[in-house]
Amino acid sequence: MRIMLDTNILISIFVFLSATMHRLVDLVTEGNTIVLPSYVIDELKIVVKRKFPTKYTFLDEFLSELPYVLAYTPDIINTSKYPFIRDQKDLPILVSAINEDVDVLITGDKDFSEIEIEKPEILTPATFIEKYS
Repeated sequence: MRIMLDTNILISIFVFLSATMHRLVDLVTEGNTIVLPSYVIDELKIVVKRKFPTKYTFLDEFLSELPYVLAYTPDIINTSKYPFIRDQKDLPILVSAINEDVDVLITGDKDFSEIEIEKPEILTPATFIEKYS
C-alpha cells in the first residue's frame, strides 16, 4: 500500500512521539511504501524551524531514517482538475497524493475530511490504526 503522511502527522511523529504515533509508524512502515511530497518536506522544515527551533538540527537525521519515496509537488496546479479543498494551502498535498496514486493519505487536518474522493482514502491516525491493526 502507498501511504502519504501530511505535515501535521510528521510533526507529531518527530516532535511528540506518543504511543499512538509510535504505533502509526510501526503500521505504516510494515510492508508499505511511504510517499512524501516535496511540498510536505519543505513545509515540515519551515514549521519545525519556526515552532521547534531546538529540534531543527535533528530533522535531517529523522528524515534520513524514515524510509520514504520522495514525490515532486508541481508548482503550478490547474485547480479545475482536482477536487475542491477549502484551504488552498492544502491543495498541493492533495494533488501530490492523487498524482502519486497514493492509497491512503493520513492527516489530522479537518479540511481533508470534507473532500469527496474515492482515492486516496483520507484517514486520521486513529482511524488508520483502527482499520489496519
